[in-house]
Amino acid sequence: MKKQSLLLIVVLFSGLVALAGCNQQAKSGESNERPKQKKDLYLQLYSVRDDIKADFPGTIAKVAEIGFTGVEAAGYADGKFYGLTPEEFKKAIEGAGMQVLSSHVGRPLAEKIADTNWEEIWQWWDTAIQAHKAAGMKYVIVPWIPAPKTLDDVKAYADYFNQIGEKVNAAGMRFGYHNHNFEFQEIEGQPIYDYFLQNTDPKKVFFQMDVYWVNRGGKTPVEYFKKYPGRFEILHIKDEKELGQSGAVGFDAIFNHIAEAGTKYNVVEVERYDYTPLESVKMSYDYLIDSPFVKESYSK
Repeated sequence: MKKQSLLLIVVLFSGLVALAGCNQQAKSGESNERPKQKKDLYLQLYSVRDDIKADFPGTIAKVAEIGFTGVEAAGYADGKFYGLTPEEFKKAIEGAGMQVLSSHVGRPLAEKIADTNWEEIWQWWDTAIQAHKAAGMKYVIVPWIPAPKTLDDVKAYADYFNQIGEKVNAAGMRFGYHNHNFEFQEIEGQPIYDYFLQNTDPKKVFFQMDVYWVNRGGKTPVEYFKKYPGRFEILHIKDEKELGQSGAVGFDAIFNHIAEAGTKYNVVEVERYDYTPLESVKMSYDYLIDSPFVKESYSK
């Protein structure tokens, strides 16, 4: 009886200690769940294009609440971003606690390149470059060009990129080109993407690789990292819909070889969704936050 009584006292005492610990934890607001690691991830605002049209400040606030470090714009026109002056746009993004990183913007050459009005082209770029500088951009990126039909067309665009890059550099920013999948087709035996990489000056032109479109073009990002090391200063991290859901894009391989790419920033883009845009964006953000192969930062 004495042993049983002693055992009962020990059990009761242990229970009281555990209960006190739980009460203390509840009072202090502590949780056994570890906070998620903060990582430098940026959002291409095209991902929330419809939300932005309906409510720009509210959408930006929600993007910041998800945890993104900063944004890449896709709404430049006539010297403004989403209808805001460059200064207003910068203030809105920074006021939400994020950074202005980059912008998708471009002016294609004439369909028949010989008919291009170069004076008009360069006037347009001068205005755009000054607006991007005033908005605090680090990078100015052409997101798309009409698919070239001849190797002369490819050469003309490579020369064009070098000239834009020179102007952007002079304004204290970097110029880049963002691919889709047509660039992995060959013209006269030359893959378009490889021609651009081989015939642009690395000091003037970097490449914002869209890893999803590389995959759709029948190639892998890693093979390009190895073939052209250091050329991919920004990556577009994208999948068929939400990140990591299709199983078609090898994100672990991409991030495990990212040092070869020369990447400093990763920009999330979600073009198509199974949920609302903001839900899909948050799922994609959480996928990268929860992936151990994604480092905290690549710019340090």
